[in-house]
Amino acid sequence: MTNTHCPYCSLQCGMTLELKGRALEVRPWPEFPVNEGALCRKGWTATGLRGHRERLTTPLVRDRATGELRAAGWDEALDLVASRLRELRDEHGPDTVAVFGGGGLTNEKAYQLGKFARVAIGTSQVDYNGRWCMSSAASAANRAFGIDRGLPFPLADIEHADVLVLVGSNLAETMPPAARHLDRLRDHGGQVVVVDPRRTPTADRADLFVQPVPGTDLALALGLLHLLDAAGAVDEEYVAARTTGFDDVRRSVAAWWPERVERVTGVPAADLRALAALLAGADRVMVLTARGAEQHAQGTDTVLAWIDVALALGMPGAEFAGYGCLTGQGNGQGGREHGQKADQLPGYRMIDDPAAREHVARVWGVEPGLLPGAGRSAYELLDALGTDEGSKALLVFGSNIVVSAPNATHVTERLASLDLLVVADIVMSETAAMADVVLPVTQWAEETGTMTNLEGRVILRERAVSPPDGVRSDLDVMAGLAERLDSPVPFETDPEAVFAELGRASAGGRADYAGITYDRIRDEHGVFWPCPTADHAGTPRMFADSFATSDGRARFVAVEHRGPAEVPDAAYPLHLTTGRVLAQYQSGAQTRRVRDLPDDGAFVEMHPMLATRLGAYDGEPVVVTTRRGELKAPARIVSTIRPDTVFVPFHWVGANRLTNDALDPASRMPEFKACACAVSPVVDVRGAPAPSLETTSAGAPT
Repeated sequence: MTNTHCPYCSLQCGMTLELKGRALEVRPWPEFPVNEGALCRKGWTATGLRGHRERLTTPLVRDRATGELRAAGWDEALDLVASRLRELRDEHGPDTVAVFGGGGLTNEKAYQLGKFARVAIGTSQVDYNGRWCMSSAASAANRAFGIDRGLPFPLADIEHADVLVLVGSNLAETMPPAARHLDRLRDHGGQVVVVDPRRTPTADRADLFVQPVPGTDLALALGLLHLLDAAGAVDEEYVAARTTGFDDVRRSVAAWWPERVERVTGVPAADLRALAALLAGADRVMVLTARGAEQHAQGTDTVLAWIDVALALGMPGAEFAGYGCLTGQGNGQGGREHGQKADQLPGYRMIDDPAAREHVARVWGVEPGLLPGAGRSAYELLDALGTDEGSKALLVFGSNIVVSAPNATHVTERLASLDLLVVADIVMSETAAMADVVLPVTQWAEETGTMTNLEGRVILRERAVSPPDGVRSDLDVMAGLAERLDSPVPFETDPEAVFAELGRASAGGRADYAGITYDRIRDEHGVFWPCPTADHAGTPRMFADSFATSDGRARFVAVEHRGPAEVPDAAYPLHLTTGRVLAQYQSGAQTRRVRDLPDDGAFVEMHPMLATRLGAYDGEPVVVTTRRGELKAPARIVSTIRPDTVFVPFHWVGANRLTNDALDPASRMPEFKACACAVSPVVDVRGAPAPSLETTSAGAPT
C-alpha cells in the first residue's frame, strides 16, 4: 500500500495505491485533507495506462531512409541526440537548441530541466506549457501582492466565506472533489456567484449566475467596483492602511456605470446591481479566478481588476476571504517556481537579477556569467522555430504541443521545420509522432517526486511500482544527455537529492522551499511554502500582516477594458470559447487512452436559437471556422450557453487550430478563450443540409 497523489489536476488529491497481483488498484486516502478520500472518475481510473498496449517502452529513432520510427537502444538514441545538439550548437550557438517543459512535471524535473537548459546546453530558450495555464494570474498577483501563490490560503477556507465569486471556473467538472466546498459553504449560509458564458454544473450550484460575453470579465469587474464605490462599500480604513493606488482606480471606474457595462458584457444592469449589493453586505468575500478569465490577451489586466474589487472590500489577508487563482495543471504552481520559465530561476527569482544569478550559480557550481539571460516565452519560442532567428532543435518534456498550442496548425508547421525534434513521453502523443527521437519515460506511479498543489502545499508522489523494462525517468534522460554534452557539472538522478538541491537554490527566494524535506511532507501531509528553515511551520495563510512588496502594502492597479483581440464581424459573426469536460484532461494524451473514461470526441456546443438560425441539428456535424483553421464535429444543442457563443473542448486535435495566438503583453498568455468564428452545417454533395432528426438536448456535457 502506497500513499500518493493523483496524476492529473492541481488538487493533487491523495490516494492509496495497492498492488494486487499484477493489478494496481486505487483506494481512498481519507486522511489527506485536500480531498478527504474523494476522487473524480479520472482519479479512480488513474492506473488505466499501466500495461497499456500504447505505452512506450523503448526509444524510437526516425530512420532517414524510410522516414519511419524504429526501435533503438538507449545509448544509440542519446548518442544521436547529443551528437546532433553539439553539431547545431557549434554551428549556430547554444540558442539554436530550445527546451519545452510541462506543468505536470514534478518540482524535481522542472528544476532540473531549467538547470539542464542553461548549464548543460547553455541556451536561453526554455519555457513550458504552464505559460498557457495561469501566467496571467501570476503576473497580476506579483504586481498587486509582490508574490504569486495561486491560493494564499487552504482550499477549505472557501467553506467559511460569506460570498464566493468564481470567475471563469467550472470547478465542478475540472476538479470535482473541490465542489464539496461550495456545498458546505451554502450549508453554512454562504452564497456562491459564478461568472461564465456557459451555465455549467458549477453554475448549477450558484445562488447568482452571471453570463457575460466571452472576453468581457474585465468590464464586469470595473462596473462592479463602480457600484461598490458609489454605495460606500469600500473599506476606506483598510485601503488607507494596507494599500496604495486606489485614487487612480477610483477615477478609472467612475465611467463604468451599469448600463454601459450591460452594453459591453451583455449582463443586465439589474444583475450587476444585485451582485454589488451581495458583496457590499458580506463580511467575508472570496474572489477566485480561473482560465476563463485569464486566457486572454488582456488576462493580466482582467485579474488585476478582480483583485482591485477584493482590495476595495478589504478582503486580502482577512480570515476566510481574499483573492486566489484556481491553478489548472497538476504542478502548474511548482512548475513555474523553479526555473523552467524563460525569465526565471529557482525560488521564483528573476533571471535578470544579478544577486539571483550569483546565488543560483553558486548552488550549481558554475560562474554566474555562464548563465544565459531571458529567452522567449512559450508561444514566441514555438513561433520562431526553424526560422533564421529561432531554434533549429527542440527537446520536449511533458507536453503535447500539437494539441495544446494556440493556432496549432501554424505551430505544427514550425515543428515540422526543425532539424531535430526530441520528445520524452509515456505514449505516442500527437507531438511524439512527429519527433526524430522519442524517449520513453516513467509515469507518475513509477517515480517519486514532489508537486505543489493549488494551495501552495508541497506534496510527495511516492513510487508504487517499478517502471516497465526499457523505461527511464526524465532525470535519467537529462543526466545522460548532460554527460554526453560535456556539462561542466554532473546531474543528479535521485529525486530526493535533486529536491534538496532545489531547496538550497530556492533559499531566500519568493518561493522558498529550503525548510521542506521528504520526511516533513510525509509527516505533515504536505508543507506550505514559503518555508525557509527546518523549524519553520510553513505558511498556510499569507498576507495577514503585510504583503510581499517593498513597503508591505498591496497595489491597486488601474486598468481599462480593451476587449478581445478579435471580435465578431460579418464574416465571423460568433464568439468561440474553449474549455475542458469532466472525463478528459488537458491534451487528452493520457485520458483518451484510459478505457474506463468516456471519449465521445470533440463537439460544438450551441444554443437552440443559434442552431435554428443556422439549420444545425443535435448530433449532426457542423464546421467551425476561424481565420486560422476549421474543425468539423457534431453539434450539441443546449440551452446553457449564450446564443452568440459556441464552445469547443480542447482535448482533441482541432480545437486549437481555431484559437487566437494574440498574446497578453505582460504574461505572454495566448487568447485561448475568445475569438471570432463562423459555424455552418455540413452539407451533402447536392448542397442540401445532411438529413438528420431534429432533436435538442438540454444540460451541459459530462
